[in-house]
Amino acid sequence: MPQIVYLSIGNSDDKLTQREWSAFTLDVASQVAGYADTIHGTWFSSSSAPWQNACWCLEFSDPEKCQAAREAVTQVRKAYRQESAAWAIAETEFI
Repeated sequence: MPQIVYLSIGNSDDKLTQREWSAFTLDVASQVAGYADTIHGTWFSSSSAPWQNACWCLEFSDPEKCQAAREAVTQVRKAYRQESAAWAIAETEFI
C-alpha cells in the first residue's frame, strides 16, 4: 500500500534570509522529487504572511525510498541551520 507523507518546513524564526529560504525550499523539493513516486501538491504561505512555510504531499510505494527521503530532508534542514521539519505520515480514508 502506498505511503502518503506531508512534509512541512518553515522559517518562522527568520534564521534564513529570503535568498537562503529560496535555496532551502529548492533543495528540499529536489531531494524529495528523487525519492517520491508522486508529488500530489506543493503549498507555500502567502507572500504577505509574516512567516514562511512550505508543504509537500508525497506518495511513496517503497518504504526504503520513504526512509531515504526522510534522511535526505534531515540533512538538508541541518545544512540550513533549521531545528526541525515536520514529517507527517497520513492515514488516508476514502469516504
